[in-house]
Amino acid sequence: MSSHEQDQPTELQEQLTLLMRGLGTRTVIYQQNVAASLGLYNNDFLSVDILREKGPITAGELSKLTGLTTGSVTALIDRLEKSGYVRRQNDPNDRRKVIIVPLYENKQEVSSTYLKLHSEMLNLASSYTAEELELITQFLGKASTVLEDQIYQLSSATLSKPSS
Repeated sequence: MSSHEQDQPTELQEQLTLLMRGLGTRTVIYQQNVAASLGLYNNDFLSVDILREKGPITAGELSKLTGLTTGSVTALIDRLEKSGYVRRQNDPNDRRKVIIVPLYENKQEVSSTYLKLHSEMLNLASSYTAEELELITQFLGKASTVLEDQIYQLSSATLSKPSS
């Protein structure tokens, strides 16, 4: 019987899920500390990290990915542009749209902040075989997709709730 056919999750599956949740919590706390060390609001730095991952995207796409309103995203982009983390560029395919282009790669303070974590993670990764790393990488990619879907569902449900 495959894991998809099981009625009850195994102990190992439950343990993995709990560890992933704990990893998520620690990641949020780490990101908050990175943002504070760079003098940025947490949502601003999360957006910088999303742009690092996704590359240039529209403000609307950034709004969907962060769950922030378009007005909040506009203010966020203004702050990031002022501090040199992004720049606005006209969309060559649609003049009504603006693309947000990340500029963080030129920011020495960002790369030096992540240097120790990057080094430690490379050290951890070197303790696994290429086949294990391939499996872990595949899992993390799929886990990220699951999380993005859940973020979208939660933010959609929040937007559709009546105000009290």
